[in-house]
Amino acid sequence: MLLGTILFADSRISVVYKIDLKREIDPTSSLYFTKGLSEAKSRKADAVLLHLNTYGGTLVDADTIRTAILYSPIPVYVFIDNNAASAGALISIACKKIYMRSGANIGAATVVNQTGEVLPDKYQSYMRSTIRATAEAHGKDTIISGKDTIIKWNRDPHIAEAMVDERISIPTVSDSGKVLTLTALEALKFGFCDGLAESTDEVITKYLGYEEYQLIQYSPQWYDSFKGFLMNPVVHAILIMIIIAGIYFELQSPGIGFPAIAVLTAAILYFAPLYIEGLVQNWEILVFIAGIILIVLEIFVIPGFGIAGIAGIVLIFTGFVLSLVNNDFFSFEGVTSPDWGRSVLTVLSGLILGFLAMIWLSSRIGEKGLFRKVALHADLGESYTVDINEKVLVGKSGEALTVLRPSGKVVIENEIYDAVSNAGFIEKGTPVKVVRFENAQLYVEKI
Repeated sequence: MLLGTILFADSRISVVYKIDLKREIDPTSSLYFTKGLSEAKSRKADAVLLHLNTYGGTLVDADTIRTAILYSPIPVYVFIDNNAASAGALISIACKKIYMRSGANIGAATVVNQTGEVLPDKYQSYMRSTIRATAEAHGKDTIISGKDTIIKWNRDPHIAEAMVDERISIPTVSDSGKVLTLTALEALKFGFCDGLAESTDEVITKYLGYEEYQLIQYSPQWYDSFKGFLMNPVVHAILIMIIIAGIYFELQSPGIGFPAIAVLTAAILYFAPLYIEGLVQNWEILVFIAGIILIVLEIFVIPGFGIAGIAGIVLIFTGFVLSLVNNDFFSFEGVTSPDWGRSVLTVLSGLILGFLAMIWLSSRIGEKGLFRKVALHADLGESYTVDINEKVLVGKSGEALTVLRPSGKVVIENEIYDAVSNAGFIEKGTPVKVVRFENAQLYVEKI
């Protein structure tokens, strides 16, 4: 019985799980890899083979993939099919073994912005440290030769660092003033390639030693691509813009209309993927909702603009920022400075876009386009005027011509004026009194 069990174990066909990353390294790529790695564990795969061909991508997503590789209980190998540039180099160096197609390249990992310009040294410093630590994770050998002790790294961290910093000069490897990129043969020579191959099958049979194997290919679903799209920082900024601008326009118009629907949709698209990924927690969403409630109270209940309004803005900003960092409840030990910087920059970009959208749309509503259908087009007649004198109108009474929420129109002595409620919501037809005139704007209160 024991012998039979041993024979059965020996005859087991090895399972190799293959994940393709033949695209830019972005949130979608990160999602593909982490889901594929999880599925490989559930399938009890013997090895994971990453089929890589990329010119690079975002550092944060490359670091997510790198970390998953380094801590994976299943060995992860990479087959570089032509290109492993920038973020692709970092990911490749994290793998247990690197195999390359003849003519392939690895390197050029300097951090740049969207236009290809090199970012300041603080970003390069973080990337240098990350790629150096990744190479060091593969260990080193200590060789004693006579009285000399030689340290030989399996992957030389200085060579890895030279892929980021052009100032590093390594004799016979890299000239100072040039960011290092290695060809397949050069990578083989300097320990950043473990073999040349022309196909994944050759990698598996020749180098991994699996003569008979079952190959399982990760196939992403459409919703994985959609969720990855929503996790993009640019999309986050656009959704924040829609939320901010939508809140403003909803507060300017009575009832639940298009702006409210836009806010709700954008908020769901913003928070839902982050919640599913475990980045945003319940209390962080509650912080965002509390901020909106405080702003509404400030406008409709509490006169003026004071503590409630400022606190609401702070809470909304805080909710957005915290939702983008990977904290554990109130512990932020694992959140790095680049993580905070990326989160704050994304939210600030969205807020600025939101304010610009408010200014632009405010000038466009009622003239043409989509918002023409939701704007007021009633002819107010020749009685409408903006040439007013505060000394004449302050203290006079009239009636709300429209709902003031908080802005709207009032009728005073048969003349129509723009006005703002000084204290809360005012229904149409309510008697009002002008209490002050500031910055070319009338402020009224209920009588």
